[in-house]
Amino acid sequence: MTDFVSVERERMRQVGAGKTGLTLHHVKLGAGGPLARLRVADGRVTHIHLDADTAPVEHGDRVLDLDGRVLLPGLWDAHVHLAEWAAARHRLDLAGTGSAQAVADLVGARGDDRTVLYGYGFRDGLWPDAPHKSLLDAVLPDRPVALVSADLHAVWLNSAGLALAGRPDHPTGLIREHEAHEALSALPAAPAATVDHWIADACRAAAARGVTGVIDFQFGDAVTDWERRSTDTPPAVRVAAAVYPSGLDAALARGLRTGSEIGARGGLVRVGPLKLFTDGSLNTRTALCHDPYPGLEGTDGAHGIEGTAPDELIRLMRRASAHGIEPAVHAIGDRANTVALDAFAAVRCRGRIEHAQLLDPEDLPRFAELGVTVGVQPRHATDDRDVADHHWAGRTGRAFAYADLLAAGARLEFGSDAPVSPLDPWLAIASAVTRTDDARPAWHPEQRLSVPDALVAAARGRRAVRVGDPADLVVVDVDPLDADPDTLRAMPVHATMTDGRWTHGPY
Repeated sequence: MTDFVSVERERMRQVGAGKTGLTLHHVKLGAGGPLARLRVADGRVTHIHLDADTAPVEHGDRVLDLDGRVLLPGLWDAHVHLAEWAAARHRLDLAGTGSAQAVADLVGARGDDRTVLYGYGFRDGLWPDAPHKSLLDAVLPDRPVALVSADLHAVWLNSAGLALAGRPDHPTGLIREHEAHEALSALPAAPAATVDHWIADACRAAAARGVTGVIDFQFGDAVTDWERRSTDTPPAVRVAAAVYPSGLDAALARGLRTGSEIGARGGLVRVGPLKLFTDGSLNTRTALCHDPYPGLEGTDGAHGIEGTAPDELIRLMRRASAHGIEPAVHAIGDRANTVALDAFAAVRCRGRIEHAQLLDPEDLPRFAELGVTVGVQPRHATDDRDVADHHWAGRTGRAFAYADLLAAGARLEFGSDAPVSPLDPWLAIASAVTRTDDARPAWHPEQRLSVPDALVAAARGRRAVRVGDPADLVVVDVDPLDADPDTLRAMPVHATMTDGRWTHGPY
């Protein structure tokens, strides 16, 4: 660290410290790092002094003594659905339900009125019974009910909900994949002002966990939505708003690129990647795999579904990347990941593969060879271990293979896929490090990551706080290297700074 600081001091003259700034005193520079004094001005880190007690303080600076707390690069959630996450915090919680009947019992207890009853969080992959509209009709026949699965790939409606969504003749009420998104879009939505309020609150809650930025993969027109909601008040986190194929023409017509600034000036809200799909999900047995799912052998969906035909995937990726919009390709099954990597090999563009949950071993080195970032969600590994053991039996040694990916040179970036798992990077870090979130032994412990490697993946590749960096920082009360798993999950965050302004903490 000392050698690095000596070199960086030559760059400080180009940073532009400004007339006044903020000096953070007696701060531990990184996990396991030395005590230092650090200066922030104009939204950037301008000075780092390891001689914390004797280093000069710029005239007019505000000085904060952090009493030996640990300073880390700001954390990112590289895969969220912010409107879904914000709404889920106000919906009937279905997490932990063990059967379709148990869900129906919860729904029946909510009572009847004229509004749509929304619920979120059911996982039916191991249920003894199947979701069906008749179960919901029996407990709430007149009030529309729409229950979204934990992975966002299915919606379960009663007859009233189906009628409202324009699908009165659907045989079961359980709708999957693209049709599920269409059905939800047809239902009455909360007013934009209400959703914006929920999202602002969710962003503040994220900042309280050390988050300084997110990639928002919210379905729909996230670019337009973020232009509106960031015009008057900047969000508490940086936002990269994804584009979907339905909005690609409009984005290209405006000359937007990945990284283009939108909304209020200041650069906190920018255009993100183009989201594309190669398959579905594990819980719905629609992830595209080389081997069939148990019990589905010989059926049309035995291997999952193909989200986008390979030729169309290549066409969309080539068109977007030619105009500066990087693709982010959803791929969960091993066959889906091969298809996605083949597309990157054909187009030769920068981009991301989201999830990469099950991999063919021959594909492991291709992520690094092609320069493709892997957006992974470590909480999925611990949440889905039982479902994976059942539906991917005999293959889970190459599922959620984070250590193997890292060893092969891949760049990992952590996300939550919120609301699929909570928007809390410390849960992702702990799951990656421990490979368990309960009293059971680690699931495939050979795929565990070290704490330093997990921190880098949670900070979008930032390994240290450096002179010239954007002042996106988090101060924690416990050194992550010294934290036991429970402390790591519930890491006490003292303060969070984004772009040089405090977004959480006592200051």
